[in-house]
Amino acid sequence: MSRDFTTVPVVDVGGLASPDLAQRKVAAAGLVKAATDVGFLYVTGHGIPQPAMDGLLACAKALFALPREQKMALYIGNSTNHRGYVPEGEEGFYGGTQDAKEAFDTSRELPADDPDYVAGNPFLGPNQWPPLPGFGDTVSTYYEAAMALGMRILRGFALGLGMHEHAFDHLVTKPTSQLRLIHYPPQPEAVDRPGIGAHTDYEMFTLLFATTPGLEVLNDAGTWIDAPPIPGAIVLNIGDMLEALTNGAMVATSHRVRKVREERYSFPLFFACDYEAKVEPLPQFTADTPPRYPTIVAGHHLLAQTAQTFTYLRQRVAEGRLAMPDGALGLSSFGQEAKQGLTGDKPVTV
Repeated sequence: MSRDFTTVPVVDVGGLASPDLAQRKVAAAGLVKAATDVGFLYVTGHGIPQPAMDGLLACAKALFALPREQKMALYIGNSTNHRGYVPEGEEGFYGGTQDAKEAFDTSRELPADDPDYVAGNPFLGPNQWPPLPGFGDTVSTYYEAAMALGMRILRGFALGLGMHEHAFDHLVTKPTSQLRLIHYPPQPEAVDRPGIGAHTDYEMFTLLFATTPGLEVLNDAGTWIDAPPIPGAIVLNIGDMLEALTNGAMVATSHRVRKVREERYSFPLFFACDYEAKVEPLPQFTADTPPRYPTIVAGHHLLAQTAQTFTYLRQRVAEGRLAMPDGALGLSSFGQEAKQGLTGDKPVTV
């Protein structure tokens, strides 16, 4: 299937919350069609309360306005579970470009005695919160609302693929889903430097709330298509695990942020599987086509990709403090770039 789209579709997913199965099926069919035809869509009827979105934006503005030394006290490299402040230049995607942004990575707050955290899970556990009144509670409120939407969408995918709507629930019982708060400083003369380099997302799918334009998505013709914010809508894009699960029927969407001239905030929620969840092509997608993907341990893939983009993790690998998972894929091994042979299947480098 060719995905030479020139616009990003809008899909109302409000029906996924209906008590009427018929309405849920209608919404699920629209979701799956857009995800298959394009892999990138705006969703309306998402149910995330506007006050939760406003509160998240206010938290981000307060956080990123702090002096650098206060933000660096929360540096992500100080954590053992990939939580905290990400300074400009910390991340780099394929081609070695450094991103013109700063970020703050969070996830579901778990206690320090959580057994998975104590056992060394690299993505679960407590957050590093800044000393700002109400910050943790406000960010967590948005996180839980976005995760609830993510579960409805996950069940919508199952339903739209002709399966029981809870068919994927077992993959998401204690997920490694992360919420990022991202700040792109204004660059009035911005031309070519990326705000964030071209990449796919490593999880099932991403739910994005952003304030200003800059996001672009790659189609099968190799053309970058603008995806500016639409008031009241959330952007949804397919990630690596859904591409693997559908044997390539849905393609992880290669995207980037470019030419950010005005100040921009964005908030992607990376809806992920459990760390040890095994993802492989569903039988319905391999009846006539051989499996294109091996069985992938979701958390291992997430760790491998993350370790190739973050400076502090690359250093840990080089020092022998972090081992790359067996079978780790190189960056851009999914999505349109891999499909077109531009950067996919590269050996792992750190």
